[in-house]
Amino acid sequence: MTALAPQLTNILENFKKNAPAPVQKSIYTANTDFKAAYDRSAAIQDGDNLPGFRLTNAVGKEVTSTELLAQGPLLITFYRGEWCPFCNLALRAMQKHLDELKARNVTFVAITPELPDTTLSTTEKNGLEFTVLSDVGNKYARELGILFQQPDTLRPIFDKFGHDLKKRNGDDSFALPIPATLLVDQKGIVRNTFIEPDYTKRLEPSEALRWIDAL
Repeated sequence: MTALAPQLTNILENFKKNAPAPVQKSIYTANTDFKAAYDRSAAIQDGDNLPGFRLTNAVGKEVTSTELLAQGPLLITFYRGEWCPFCNLALRAMQKHLDELKARNVTFVAITPELPDTTLSTTEKNGLEFTVLSDVGNKYARELGILFQQPDTLRPIFDKFGHDLKKRNGDDSFALPIPATLLVDQKGIVRNTFIEPDYTKRLEPSEALRWIDAL
């Protein structure tokens, strides 16, 4: 299968070619400042116990970490929203490896700040067959130390592109999770983490499979 990284790079290059210079500058500055300030040591680490969660799926049903871990290890990924092309690519890439995850008795779960109505749209548009959960208000992302409080300088850009986060997420915090991926064993111990403040980079599904095979 095609690696994820070249596809992500292609999206980034298209953005650089087509986006207005002031837009690029604002986004670049905000992300560069965040990457410089982000404290990775304050985020969840390999070897930590995964804090429990109780979140709502795309059809409004509550799902708990306890229920999921009872079935086996968990591979959890956080994504920013259906409006993010990098996120959509990453989710579709994991979808292509879903059978391999299931064969290893691993449950894949995606978590987003978007409301259930929006996550249902994401699931349908991308043909996803895994559970998508809503972390409304980014409470769980904040608990794990993987939250990006975006500066207000980006609000006009989101408005320009029609990305209404207040409507999508149900709040006006303008915060997003860092696109992170965690492998959690059945005892609830975090075994591997990919936490990258650069939203254009994501974990390769093949690397996730290597993590799992090493469990």
